[in-house]
Amino acid sequence: MNPEELRYAKTHEWVHVETDASGRKIATVGITAFALEALTDLVFIDLPEVGRSVQAGVPMGEVESVKAVSDLYSPVDGEVIEVNTGAADQLDKLPEDPYGAGWLVKIKITDEAGLKDLLDYQAYQKQCAEEMSEQ
Repeated sequence: MNPEELRYAKTHEWVHVETDASGRKIATVGITAFALEALTDLVFIDLPEVGRSVQAGVPMGEVESVKAVSDLYSPVDGEVIEVNTGAADQLDKLPEDPYGAGWLVKIKITDEAGLKDLLDYQAYQKQCAEEMSEQ
């Protein structure tokens, strides 16, 4: 996926929203390249189970690197309908394709209100630049 066409949570998750054949909005979620670079060597990722209800801004899993453990936040309200266990099994490959093969979960959106809080590409790049200047 093209990073410029995605939406972003302030907590560094990316979101791609599409409508399936039945008209449901599905959010594919992953971790941004910026966050993966900051975390460096990943050692473990805990993803939510299929069927779990998630809420925007609430942790749904964890990402552990040699540096720290970070929460993985849901950017939308909904139900987890698919989990990319392949990504969890090959963490070293995640930084190679974070916006494609590196997707982590697919969520059936139950409330679209949270989508308005997501950043576009330019706003997210500005946030990342500000975070870099604070370090």
